[in-house]
Amino acid sequence: MSFETISIATDGRGVAMLTLNRPDKHNALSAQMLAELTDAAAHLGADAAVRVAVLTGAGKSFCAGGDLGWMREQMQADAATRAREAAKLAHMLQALNTMPKPLIGALQGNAFGGGVGMASVCDVAIGVDSLRMGLTETRLGIIPATIGPYVLARMGEGRARRVFMSARLFDAHEAVSLGLLARAVPRDDLDAAVEAEVVPYLSCAPGAVAEAKALARALGPRIDADTIDMTIKALKQRWETEEAAEGIGAFFDKRPAAWMPE
Repeated sequence: MSFETISIATDGRGVAMLTLNRPDKHNALSAQMLAELTDAAAHLGADAAVRVAVLTGAGKSFCAGGDLGWMREQMQADAATRAREAAKLAHMLQALNTMPKPLIGALQGNAFGGGVGMASVCDVAIGVDSLRMGLTETRLGIIPATIGPYVLARMGEGRARRVFMSARLFDAHEAVSLGLLARAVPRDDLDAAVEAEVVPYLSCAPGAVAEAKALARALGPRIDADTIDMTIKALKQRWETEEAAEGIGAFFDKRPAAWMPE
């Protein structure tokens, strides 16, 4: 398959490296990237030669979250378009979350907003100890809606409420304590740490791994069609608010939003 915003490279062992490849935009999730990631999840899930997938980013950032240009377009869109665009993000996350292959996150840089959601759909995520993370949506007048089920499933409600609404940034070590990262390692050790997660799967029966992953999801918090539809509706409605228009507009105007201290 040919992609423009992501890349896939699979080695002889069946380990597929799925790379977010918009480094000049800090790997922000554009409409095109959402579509390509959804297609990639289906492709990797159906490829019998793929045993494990590793999700990482090109450049300094893992993922800066949703592309704000794409979000600003929703301010002018009609309700049907907003719902369709919100669904693209929700369905991409669900495609990665339900992919019947182990997904290992290799966070080589910062993850904000939707980037935290991307880390949360990984079966295990390892990050460099210099990175920062944050659910930054409320600073922009929006909410972490479609990523919410995966963030809550990973962190649990109690820990999530420490950072879900405040847009506070936190370091890699706090991300470990919150359950978002399994480990935080020096940058030079990231490849080895990820390899240590990959190698055990190469000795496991692929079908058994797929069924075990599906069982874990079934036994954990339910993220079903009703849950996903609820998050799509919540994001669409939030895009329609004056706060969202002000927050995203302030970002592009390079000025503080109305609710920020002077």
